[in-house]
Amino acid sequence: MVKFSKPYDSLIDLLEAFPDEEACIKHLERIRWPDGVIICGHCGSSRKIHRVTRGHLYRCADCKKQFSVRKGTIFEESRLPLRKWFAAFWLVTTQRKGINSCQLHREIGVTRKTAWFMLGRIRKVAGKMSSDKGLMRGEVEADETFLGGKEKNKHADQRRHPDGGGKGKQVVAGLRSREGEVRLMQAEDSSKATLQSFVCRNVAAGATVYTDEHCSYMGLGESYNHQRVCHSVGEYVLGDIHTNGIESFWAILKRGYYGVFHHFTWKHLYRYLAEFEIRWNMSGLQNGERMDALLEHIPGLHLTYKGLITAWARAKNRGSPLSDLKNLLVQPIPVQGRAWVS
Repeated sequence: MVKFSKPYDSLIDLLEAFPDEEACIKHLERIRWPDGVIICGHCGSSRKIHRVTRGHLYRCADCKKQFSVRKGTIFEESRLPLRKWFAAFWLVTTQRKGINSCQLHREIGVTRKTAWFMLGRIRKVAGKMSSDKGLMRGEVEADETFLGGKEKNKHADQRRHPDGGGKGKQVVAGLRSREGEVRLMQAEDSSKATLQSFVCRNVAAGATVYTDEHCSYMGLGESYNHQRVCHSVGEYVLGDIHTNGIESFWAILKRGYYGVFHHFTWKHLYRYLAEFEIRWNMSGLQNGERMDALLEHIPGLHLTYKGLITAWARAKNRGSPLSDLKNLLVQPIPVQGRAWVS
């Protein structure tokens, strides 16, 4: 991780560390090109790059095109100054339960639509950070939760499941290593096939898996050292056997859901989960280090407003399972008029 010469563990420190656009550009260049070798954002060449006297631009001798450090990142085609982007990154990574678009637009002085688009781009970076991880080992806690309002509080014509319970809510499956790492998945349901496949894709065989008495986890003992606690009879801790770690994460997620965002639209839920996941996993870093960790993952990502609001619909039409929706944060999706966009 690139270290900045002046720490910025508070918002005042951040504004002092980046007083103007030039300071932001220099810092972003150090993060994107840490070894000092500038790479063309169009053709990927680094053979011969010239600095253009006008603005903070470069010109590639191979493709003859001009580019800046924003090219090929979520900042591309954005007219906002990087200082506002840095402030948004800092606020997202430091607010324990997140920050919604209404609050962000007031804090940094942009429209609400712009703030919502900025958060969508930042969550795309979070999705890149949360993907491509190895298998979890050691001791892992597995659990599931439900997000959504109570059926009795809905209008009569909107109640799909009068009996209440978890029906009609959005299912989220979660894993938490005893070392602190959390992984989430937006699930179609809480069936045995769904939950156990999630565990098998993320936990190495032979690891110790702690769960509650949910019947969907029965059978994990064939590949794992499966230990359970029975919450229904008031049993929560038996020595090292408990799921209190993942339950602590659910508390943060639900406080953000009810107290900050109030509602997650179903088609964008996987984006919010990626944000909460990486923020929890970076809790051991300082405030400034969290922001820099996200900035290190911006290369190769570009998201248009149209792509943000239509990506889920296209994936659904292609028959992609809900468990794979989070991958849309980092995978290119074909759209009309352009070859590929991320």
